[in-house]
Amino acid sequence: QVQLVESGGGLVQTGGSVRLSCAAAGGTFSTYRMAWFRQAPGKEREFVAFITSNGRYIYYSDSVKGRFTVSRDNAKNTVFLQMNDLKPEDTAVYLCAARWVAGDGKSPSGYSYWGRGTQVTVSS
Repeated sequence: QVQLVESGGGLVQTGGSVRLSCAAAGGTFSTYRMAWFRQAPGKEREFVAFITSNGRYIYYSDSVKGRFTVSRDNAKNTVFLQMNDLKPEDTAVYLCAARWVAGDGKSPSGYSYWGRGTQVTVSS
């Protein structure tokens, strides 16, 4: 069983920055493909960023490309999401997810483990 715990969310002004962390426990973190998703009230879960197990292959949603950066530290069993130039539409609960199998990293299906999320609120 793998446990994922997000942290680092909070209230930030438009144009500000936040760094999210997702700490993993259980299993072998260095073998997981990891992703960040977000979910705003009344909306479907939305893909944000994906990183392969060794960190060599990364991709983002168009809505965050150029503003967000995903990274990981396999020695610390942690994946990060640096969020810059935040906008009110970035307001959501941010969740990290882990998967072993290859496939469409942008789809929530296929991810075996999820954290509970951390709230990010961007004020205008």
